[in-house]
Amino acid sequence: MNVKFIESLSNAYGAPGFEDDVNAVIRDYVKDQFDIQEDTMRNLILMRKNHDGDKPILMLDGHSDEVAFIVQSIRPNGTLRFVPNGSWSAQNVAAHKVRIRNAEGVYIEGVVASKPPHFSSGPEMLIPISEMLIDVGASSYEEVVNDYKIEIGAPIVPDVTFSYNEDRGIMLGKAFDNRLGCGCVVEVLKAIEGMDLAIDVVGAISTQEEVGGRGAKVNAQMIEPDIAIVFEGTPADDTFRDVYDAQGALKKGTQIRHVDKSMISNPRFVSLAKEIAKVHEIPFQEAVRIGGGTNGALIQTQVLDVPCIVLGTPVRYAHTHYGFSAIDDYKASIDLAVEMIKKLSKDVINGF
Repeated sequence: MNVKFIESLSNAYGAPGFEDDVNAVIRDYVKDQFDIQEDTMRNLILMRKNHDGDKPILMLDGHSDEVAFIVQSIRPNGTLRFVPNGSWSAQNVAAHKVRIRNAEGVYIEGVVASKPPHFSSGPEMLIPISEMLIDVGASSYEEVVNDYKIEIGAPIVPDVTFSYNEDRGIMLGKAFDNRLGCGCVVEVLKAIEGMDLAIDVVGAISTQEEVGGRGAKVNAQMIEPDIAIVFEGTPADDTFRDVYDAQGALKKGTQIRHVDKSMISNPRFVSLAKEIAKVHEIPFQEAVRIGGGTNGALIQTQVLDVPCIVLGTPVRYAHTHYGFSAIDDYKASIDLAVEMIKKLSKDVINGF
């Protein structure tokens, strides 16, 4: 696996609606290996050079955005009021570094402000995100606007640099939900390039998943898939559940999701995935989720009825600044998808 590619994807800034940098990383990595379409939402569609056009279409989806924030207002003292752009827990936000994109496209360092204990008479109550502020080191509204050139509506992302422990096979970085999914889409397409397949395979890098799966709706309408695999950086649960209950553990393989609050995966597709994983000795784990959702829910019903399955690479501490993931789980997601693609045909899909 190309860890440098994952590093570039993770380090790229891609708040919902501002995914340009992620697309640039993908374009640089694939060069002219695929035909690429990009729309005004910044969705990407990647087509293999030997795309037939008369075969059933498998859509591979990964979303390019990350949970982020956006500037709502600038206060007289130079601090910034902001709102979430995606789902955050307030306890994970305060006192962290962020980057704010200014009017010139430069990302300015900032810190989510917090009150030092020296000014507290007792335990501080957790304040909601709506009352938090970001400090960029300025002292006035005028300094923020004229010198830092930060404007209302500016995207804000976590300020985190990717690292990789090669000895342990563990990655640490931001935006693994869902830059790992983007990486899976691209690596699967690369792995099957030149193969004579019974289906056409189209890659989709979809925007704005964290705010309602908006990009996937458009991509599904453009691609009109007959079947879909959705790649996710799925929340890990192995640090707060015991070994019997954990369904998203690091180094236990790709996660095949049966159900979440947005979608029930096609059970015949799931059975095929499990059968193939066992035959090829690809590690996998199964999940029944009571919350969460993916682009699969949108793709499943956007163009008639599309059998969908979600393959997840577990991410510890998803929807925070930092995440841990295992390279072997990422590889298992790619390997399983490749073997499934070899097995899929019009007859198999019709059997779903």
